[in-house]
Amino acid sequence: MIKRKDQVRSLLNNIFEMKKILLIITLALSICALGQDKEDMKTALLIIDIQEFYFAEGKSQLEQAEKASDQASKVLKAFRDKNELVVHIRHASFKDSAIRANVKPETGEKVITKHYVNSYRETDLLDYLQQNEITDVVICGMMTHVCVEAAARASADYGFNVTVISDACATRDVAFGTDTVLAKDVHNSTLATMQSFYGTIVTTEEFLRKSD
Repeated sequence: MIKRKDQVRSLLNNIFEMKKILLIITLALSICALGQDKEDMKTALLIIDIQEFYFAEGKSQLEQAEKASDQASKVLKAFRDKNELVVHIRHASFKDSAIRANVKPETGEKVITKHYVNSYRETDLLDYLQQNEITDVVICGMMTHVCVEAAARASADYGFNVTVISDACATRDVAFGTDTVLAKDVHNSTLATMQSFYGTIVTTEEFLRKSD
C-alpha cells in the first residue's frame, strides 16, 4: 500500500515537473514571438504638404505654420538618425510650391507629387510603402483637416498602424455659412476624430521620448 502511494506521489511529481517545463517553453516561445513581431514592424514618416504657400509669405497662410514645421523637422531628424524611411509629399501648384527648407528632402528620400487631397490617389505611395514592407506610418503636415486627415484615414483603411504628430500639423479658420470655426477648433476636432477611429495622436515630445 505504501509502495503504491510512493508510486502515485512520484507520478504526480513527474507530471508537475513536466507542466513547469512546458510552461517555461511556452513563455520562451511567446517572448521570441513578441521579439520577432517587433522586428517585423517597419515605420515610415509621411511629411505632407509643408510647402511655402502655407506660410506668411505665401497665398494660403495657416495658423501656427512655423511652429508645426519646426516640430516636423525634429521628427524628420529622428527618422534620419535611425535611417528609417521618409516620404515627402507635396501638392502640385504653380506658385510657392517648394517644400519648406527645414524639412527639405535629402538625396535618396522619396518625393511624391499629388494632385488630390488623398496622398494615395493616383500616386505610387501605397506601392512604395508595401515594397519597403512598411507596417506603421507616422504622419505630420498641412492641413490638419484636409490632406493630413485624408492620409490618416486612407493609411488606416490600407491596414497601416497610424500615428499623427499633433503639434507638427497646422490648419486655418474655416467658414461655414455665417459662422467661422477657428483654426484651433478645426485642428482639435479633426485630431479627436482621428484618435477615435484611425490611429494614435501624440505630440512631438511624446513621440521622440517613446522612440529613444
